[in-house]
Amino acid sequence: MSKSLVAYFSASGTTADVAKALAAAADADLFEIRPQTPYTDADLKWTNPLARCNREKIGKKDVPIAGTVENMADYDTVFLGFPIWYYGAPNIIQTFLKGYDLAGKKLVLFATSGGSDMGKTAAKLQPYLGAATVFAAKRFDAGADVGTMKQWLETI
Repeated sequence: MSKSLVAYFSASGTTADVAKALAAAADADLFEIRPQTPYTDADLKWTNPLARCNREKIGKKDVPIAGTVENMADYDTVFLGFPIWYYGAPNIIQTFLKGYDLAGKKLVLFATSGGSDMGKTAAKLQPYLGAATVFAAKRFDAGADVGTMKQWLETI
C-alpha cells in the first residue's frame, strides 16, 4: 500500500492551509517544516534588505530545521510545499531536502504565492534532490480547498 507525506513550510499560514487540504485529499501524513528560530514579522519583511529572509536568500544560507520526519523511508510519495520567495523556494526547503534521501520516491512540489508562478523552482531545487526527480509541480492560490486538491491529484 502506497504511503504519502505532505511536508510544508509556511511563513504566514497560507501554505499551511493548502497543505492541510492536500493531506486530507491525499489521505497523507502531515509534517510542518519549521525553522529552529521562528521567523518574526520583521524577519519576513522582504522590502527591508536587511531582513532575515533576504540575508538567508542572498547569502544562500541553510536554515536549521526544528524536528525531522520519522521513517521517511516508509513514504512512496512526498508532497513538498512552500511559499514562493524570489521566484523560488525559501532556503529552508533546500535545507530540508539535504536532510533526506528521496531516491525512488515520487516528489511533488506545490507552492503558494500572491503573484509568482512556479517558474524554474523545480530546476533550482535539482541540486538538492540527489537521485530524486520532481514528478509534478503546481502553484495554488490562497484558499485552495480539499476539492481543488482532489482535482489536482487526479491529474498527476
